[in-house]
Amino acid sequence: MEVKTSLLDNMIGVGDMVLLEPLSEDSFIENLRNRFDHNEIYTYIGSVVISMNPYRALPIYTPEKVEEYRNRNFYELSPHIYALADEAYRSLRDQDKDQCILITGESGAGKTEASKLVMSYVAAVCGKGQEVNKVKEQLLQSNPVLEAFGNAKTVRNDNSSRFGKYMDIEFDFKGDPLGGVISNYLLEKSRVVKQPRGERNFHVFYQLLSGASDDTLKKLKLDRDFSKYNYLSLDSAAVIGLDDAANFRTVKNAMQIVGFMEDEVQSVLQLVAAVLKLGNIEFKPESRSNGTDESRIKDKNDLKEMCELLGIEQSVLERAFSYRTVEAKQEKVSTTLNVAQAYYARDALAKNLYSRLFSWLVTRINESIKAQTKARHKVMGVLDIYGFEIFEDNSFEQFIINYCNEKLQQIFIELTLREEQEEYVREGIEWTNIEYFNNAIICDLIENHQNGILAMLDEECLRPGTVTDETFLDKLNTICAGHKHFESRQSKNSKFLTDHSLPHNCFRIQHYAGKVLYRAEGFVDKNNDLLYRDMSQAMYKAKHSLIKQLFPEGNPAKVNLKRPPTAGFQFKASVGTLMRNLQTKNPNYIRCIKPNDKKASHIFTDTLVCHQVRYLGLMENVRVRRAGYAFRQAYEPCLERYKMLCKRTWPHWKGPAREGVEVLMADLQVPADDFSYGRSKIFIRNPRTLFSLEERRRQCLQDLATLIQKIYRGHKCRSHFLLLKKSQIVVSAWYRRYAQEKKYQKIKSATTVVQSYTRGWQARKLLRELKYQKRCEEAVTTIAAFWHGTQVRRDYRKFFRANAGKKIYDFTIQRIMQKYFLGLKSTSPPMSPVDKSWPARPYRFLDGVHAELRKIFHHWRCKKYRSQFTEEKKAVYKEKLEASEIFKDKKALYPSSVSQPFKGDYLEITKNPKYQKLNSSVDAKVLLADVVNKINRANGKGTARIFLLTKKGVVLADQKTGQVKASVPLPDLASVSVSTQNDGFFALKLKEGSASAIKGDFLLSSERLIEIITKLHLTGATAADSERLNIDISDEFLVQFNHDKVCVKFIQGAARNGNGVSCKRKNNRLLEVSVPTTA
Repeated sequence: MEVKTSLLDNMIGVGDMVLLEPLSEDSFIENLRNRFDHNEIYTYIGSVVISMNPYRALPIYTPEKVEEYRNRNFYELSPHIYALADEAYRSLRDQDKDQCILITGESGAGKTEASKLVMSYVAAVCGKGQEVNKVKEQLLQSNPVLEAFGNAKTVRNDNSSRFGKYMDIEFDFKGDPLGGVISNYLLEKSRVVKQPRGERNFHVFYQLLSGASDDTLKKLKLDRDFSKYNYLSLDSAAVIGLDDAANFRTVKNAMQIVGFMEDEVQSVLQLVAAVLKLGNIEFKPESRSNGTDESRIKDKNDLKEMCELLGIEQSVLERAFSYRTVEAKQEKVSTTLNVAQAYYARDALAKNLYSRLFSWLVTRINESIKAQTKARHKVMGVLDIYGFEIFEDNSFEQFIINYCNEKLQQIFIELTLREEQEEYVREGIEWTNIEYFNNAIICDLIENHQNGILAMLDEECLRPGTVTDETFLDKLNTICAGHKHFESRQSKNSKFLTDHSLPHNCFRIQHYAGKVLYRAEGFVDKNNDLLYRDMSQAMYKAKHSLIKQLFPEGNPAKVNLKRPPTAGFQFKASVGTLMRNLQTKNPNYIRCIKPNDKKASHIFTDTLVCHQVRYLGLMENVRVRRAGYAFRQAYEPCLERYKMLCKRTWPHWKGPAREGVEVLMADLQVPADDFSYGRSKIFIRNPRTLFSLEERRRQCLQDLATLIQKIYRGHKCRSHFLLLKKSQIVVSAWYRRYAQEKKYQKIKSATTVVQSYTRGWQARKLLRELKYQKRCEEAVTTIAAFWHGTQVRRDYRKFFRANAGKKIYDFTIQRIMQKYFLGLKSTSPPMSPVDKSWPARPYRFLDGVHAELRKIFHHWRCKKYRSQFTEEKKAVYKEKLEASEIFKDKKALYPSSVSQPFKGDYLEITKNPKYQKLNSSVDAKVLLADVVNKINRANGKGTARIFLLTKKGVVLADQKTGQVKASVPLPDLASVSVSTQNDGFFALKLKEGSASAIKGDFLLSSERLIEIITKLHLTGATAADSERLNIDISDEFLVQFNHDKVCVKFIQGAARNGNGVSCKRKNNRLLEVSVPTTA
């Protein structure tokens, strides 16, 4: 990317209007158009930045741009708002000068965005750290909150600031932000109750209805439909490119970052909802007996909901809308309000409620962002205030706004001239007085304490008797008729002049920006800005925490009969304070211009821009800067830029920079009248001189470029030739090497062939000799072997005949056994104990060994398998083994229980709070807990009982209450009887004469019979320290009930009604249990 080193490099048009030649209004506008068409939206007038609103996003605000302008000279790069922000920040940080940045322009010119860019740049270049970042984030996040409550869509701007904002950002000695203070000026509160056609109310109303959740809206008693609220205009409710729902989430997040508590956010939303509800209250006339009309509320539902939101008694607020109390010394007079007065009171309350809420928000934000330390701070002020406004219908608001702009223009001229004069004095340049238009006469017309328009408006408002806008206009005609900047129909007539463009109820003021026609209607009411005391007192009675803070004058204990100051008086005082504050700081100016009224990009309307250039006084500003010297530059950058124009200074000057500039200017023969030497800068009077230097520099740069190209091309050609020469030598060397290698390979290949044939012949000859020698040796060996064999057989024939058979047999058996064991090693079965495979025996004589080895192997792998068991698993398998020994092939229910693990405590009696009492009554560890059915001998039906098995005995308890019904110690058990069928019946037979046998035996039924009998069998032997409990498995057995013995008989039968096992009493001595036949 190309980096510019001066605003004069690659300049589109003229970057600094001071250098514009020739200077005229047409050339000024044409230069702005030319730069705007090339996306150059910033232009300088000396140190003043002109900003054109592009109405689209441009890639000139990236982090890379921030770094590019950081710590750079103001004129070092092309014009940009970052250059001004950096200059102001460095002056504050390094020179300890308080700064202020004044941003002016009409609505839609981009003032708010400019202030955001300045703040974001300062936040990006200042220090880092957790605390510093928190302060920066809070300062930046205060903007979305204030924009939501103070900005609105107008015909000229979709995000127009309807209040003036001045923010003082405080820094420490290192230049790190510590906090800030925000001041707000003249919120356009009339917008709350009425908006011009094509405009909207403040953003927050639409954001709340669009972005709040359904639950939040329900709590605030609101509906998403804009048409249900009288204070919201419908023709512009939806704005293209404006996402109210997303902006609402942004505002809530910003309020949290700034430091608002959740209850404070909710309170603010409740007040916003109350304003909407207030606008829906309508009145109807009601005649009284004395003939006067009294206002009454038509539908009290909105009033009721509003009172619920604010915590006000409905009757109190309803009376305030119907009556007005006037106090004079010790007397109170109560009068009724007619419908028009009631609507006035309603709108006045809505405007005051919203404007005081906005002021509270600013105060609350100041509490969060204010500097925590009390040491002296450096301050940078950013002023974002309404621009000059000229509408078709101009009222009190436009009058006040234009008065503020007159004061800003006055201080702009004064500070600009003062800055110019100070620089001339500082540099030792002779100062010449500059003729310019001084708008102090216009400011005096408005703000004079005796004959000023504001003073007369206040006097008229305070005057007893009938006061109307017509009496105010008459007073102006009487006192200001002779002022040359004031015009009215009456003053014109007195001079025998006829002006039909001037209506009777209007007056016109010749501002510095042009003539503005003001309609006197509404001046008195808007200046009074009265809120009936009854309303203030009604609001003070609210239980809402925030309302009492907003209406302190409603406190009955602090009744103040003094009339509150008028809106004009308050604004005049605020402007005076602002002007005094700005005069203590070093000013920096940003003049914002809107290129068209369509809010569209790439459109430049000459007449509109020309109008703004006039009322911003930009031509006047250029003339002030050019009255003395049009261009000034420090000696070092000047010498660095133009040193190539003189042989004595090129390429390096080895002396002071000023002497080098003097040598340069003398060598260039620049007339002495066209420039002057200051202490640290050279001052050039005429732009033509500067452009002449630039033209010479451009030509010199072309010559230097040609020279550099010539030298470079020669160097490139020589380098290319040397490279070709070097390459040719390398290629030749490689080719000669290749040719010699190829020749050598041919000679080597031929030699190898000759050698191979020779060696082959020699090898074959040697092979024939060796084969012949080997055959000879083998023949001799064979003959010797046969001979020795014959001798041995002859000597040992008798010995072999006696012992050879046994040795051969033993050897054969040994080889067979060895082969057998090696075969077992490779064909051994898996390690699973249930695997019954075993390799077949190879020989019949190995039957015994084969069987014994199989047994040993099986025992060994079973031992290996058992060694993996934990103690818990061993206990489970022990119980399963015990169950197998008791029931296998004896009980039909047994096979289905094999796969079911024995859990023991099925009721979780130790954890279940329901059985806490039962658990505490058992003094031994519970081994098994389950629900069983106790069979009644009378009818064979079962009753649910909790069955507990402990190490000491058996406990039966009620399932619902947990009350113990029976407890049988294990030594009292004689035996247990069960059937062979697929049922869960079992009988606990008690020893005769034992304490538990008084009521007889127990006949029980359970689905977990196998587990219960197994655990009982194991536990009984351990507890009794004797033989294990006897288990009787039979389809017919006797059970002792009290003093009678009953036979329990099990038979097989079909299932009845889908039921399983059924028990029926046949007679006094027989219970018959029918067990369904299994398939």
